Amino acid sequence: MAEAGRAGGGPAAARRPGAVQVSVIVPVHNSECWLDECLKSVWEQDFKETMELSVFNDASKDGSAEIIEKWKIKLEDAGVLVIIGSNDSSQPRGVGFAKNQAVIQSSGAYLCFLDSDDVMMPQRVRLQHEAAIQHPNSIIGCQVRREPLESTERYTRWINNLTEEQLITQVFTSHGPTVIMPTWFCSREWFFHVGKFDEGGKGVPEDLLFFYKHIQKGGEVFRVNHCLLLYRYHPQAATHSVLEGTIWNHRVRFLEDRVLSSWTSFTIWNAGKQGKKLYRSLSPANRKKVIAFCDVDEKKITKGFYTYEESEERPKPRIPVCHFRDATPPFIICVKLDLTGGAFETNLNMLNLKEGLDYYHFN
Repeated sequence: MAEAGRAGGGPAAARRPGAVQVSVIVPVHNSECWLDECLKSVWEQDFKETMELSVFNDASKDGSAEIIEKWKIKLEDAGVLVIIGSNDSSQPRGVGFAKNQAVIQSSGAYLCFLDSDDVMMPQRVRLQHEAAIQHPNSIIGCQVRREPLESTERYTRWINNLTEEQLITQVFTSHGPTVIMPTWFCSREWFFHVGKFDEGGKGVPEDLLFFYKHIQKGGEVFRVNHCLLLYRYHPQAATHSVLEGTIWNHRVRFLEDRVLSSWTSFTIWNAGKQGKKLYRSLSPANRKKVIAFCDVDEKKITKGFYTYEESEERPKPRIPVCHFRDATPPFIICVKLDLTGGAFETNLNMLNLKEGLDYYHFN
């Protein structure tokens, strides 16, 4: 690897001799179990231009600091500059803060985000860097291999198989960002244009909020169709600390802002628990736009109406429930994908609708 010199500046300055092309951004908190393998994967990159590693150790109490120091020597011997920052207080400041600090102390024209429990394939930086040059206002992702293999199978299929259009149309589902945060790669300039991660700490979905801001500012989403990351699933992952209710509220507001604000009426596909929950979560103005619920369940359809009992209005709103074949698009679909052995997908395809125009998935 070429000698890494420390230099600031965005992509415009990127081709200066000695300027760092890519900073690998690694936030660390009590990661000693996985850190060796993670940092070894930085060392094994086949990227030929200048690269640096920027690690921020957020109040780790285990042996993480020693592992980082060991790899600093190895990486710098290979021509990769290593920048280490740390929060030495007794309390961690959270993953949003740690990622921001690692970015701020780095100098690369491009940022490659890597979680301390994941492992990059040797060609990751090279292939995502090539894609980022072609797509300057994009978050670049990639396909992943889950470890253990059988964990979150539906989620992994979703990550790896979304079409180019669905990377934009399926941003409202409970799965979150359509390219997952541990695969993100973007220009430094674009990162600061979007405006850093939320630093609220534990319980804040900082990657989801950043992704939403990115979309709101006109950012695009691109996936390199190669498996470039071993993506670990384990109970200690920071993802598990975010409350479902928090994510639900952010998703509903984002849906209202991006889609429902331009619709005059729509149908909620699912007259069960999830559909009703969405209806109740909408702003009063958007609730008024719901013309019906639709379903396949004869019992719900025979009932004919859903009465919104919690309403202050008199008479209380009664929303018709009909069969999906009799319903009027556009739809917000609250049915889980890839869970009914293809029955739901067959019903949807039967209607010849266009995703992103006639319907959006919310579940």
